Amino acid sequence: MKSSIKSALFAASLVAGAALVPVHAAEDTTVVLVHGAFADGSAWNKVIPILQKQGVKVVSVQNPLTSLADDVAFAQRVIDAQSGKVVLVGHSWGGAVITQAGASDKVKSLVYVAAFAPSEGEVVGELGKDFPLPPGIASLKPDNNGFIYLSAESMAVNFAQDLTPAEHRLMTATQGPIKASAFGDKVDVAAWKTKPSYYIVASKDRMIDPGLQKSFAAKINATTTTLPSSHVPMASQPEAVAKVILAAVKR
Repeated sequence: MKSSIKSALFAASLVAGAALVPVHAAEDTTVVLVHGAFADGSAWNKVIPILQKQGVKVVSVQNPLTSLADDVAFAQRVIDAQSGKVVLVGHSWGGAVITQAGASDKVKSLVYVAAFAPSEGEVVGELGKDFPLPPGIASLKPDNNGFIYLSAESMAVNFAQDLTPAEHRLMTATQGPIKASAFGDKVDVAAWKTKPSYYIVASKDRMIDPGLQKSFAAKINATTTTLPSSHVPMASQPEAVAKVILAAVKR
């Protein structure tokens, strides 16, 4: 009798344990996160633990932000290092990077987070000319080496206005300046034409006009989610951003 009870309890524990394992945990899929300008890989620090808790492997790329080709090469190196399929996620300028790097056979889907989604032959610097100039863009500061920055004030008012002052200071200290000439680099391939795509529109964005974001989402026929956030929804609404990424993983 005791043996039967023990066997029953053991079987029940296995069933209960299996129920706690996320459906997608066994899939050999890696989420590769690509940050944008004025940021670094830590921009995803609130999203990464949520994905990892669901059993998803995650890698955050550290872009040099020196040219489109350089950033694509860094992303491609990370993609190539993965053993299985990749969900490629790009924020802001990172959208241009995943548009090109996403052509890899390993990439199964793309997620754009308040990001540029150019077509072949387009340059990021010319996108949005039919939309109002966002206040954050007007505030950019160049240095003597051809790189551009956001001031601490603009970081707080235009880039991440829905975060705390402490977070503003941290993001200002860790921001990655981008080479201004990168905005003139042409995209050679548009991976969204052949890969399922998702788009998160940040409706209170002051860096990329929300109307332009909506036009990108429509152009690439993306599954679209709109969040009432600043330019950095992955920092202000990480659970909502993670939910979209997980949908791409499960697809």
